[in-house]
Amino acid sequence: MSSLNRRTAREVVMIGLYAIELSNDSVEHVLESIIHKRLTGDAKLRDFSESLFLRTVRDRKELDAIIGDFVKNWDVKRIATIDRCVMRMALSEMMGWDDIPTKVSINEAIEIVKKFSTEKSGQFVNGILDSASKKLVEEGKISKSGPGLIEETFPRN
Repeated sequence: MSSLNRRTAREVVMIGLYAIELSNDSVEHVLESIIHKRLTGDAKLRDFSESLFLRTVRDRKELDAIIGDFVKNWDVKRIATIDRCVMRMALSEMMGWDDIPTKVSINEAIEIVKKFSTEKSGQFVNGILDSASKKLVEEGKISKSGPGLIEETFPRN
């Protein structure tokens, strides 16, 4: 890959997460054969991808519990695998990277599921992540500050 960017890195992480879901391969094998193999040349992106992948895998149960709070009468395991992987990844990014605005994490997740999943996945993922992000901010699990990182709300007239 010549022109790497964070979207590409997130897509590679999603592919790795998907592989973990469908295979009996070890985390180390997936990390080496997918993440490292596809992201060569840019150490910062590779580090970002590796950290995002490992954190998302490590926190799967917590992330599924967060998602589960917003899917009514639906088992998280029944959500399309790609949608579930992308939502886990986005939530992990929102809670783990103070320098990435929450809206960016959500928008990236939407674009990735639009590309790799079903026609309706974008709206579904947007709704879950938007609701989850608000709850996580209230709980103090997402706290971002600085230019472009905090969402300003303005009173309506």
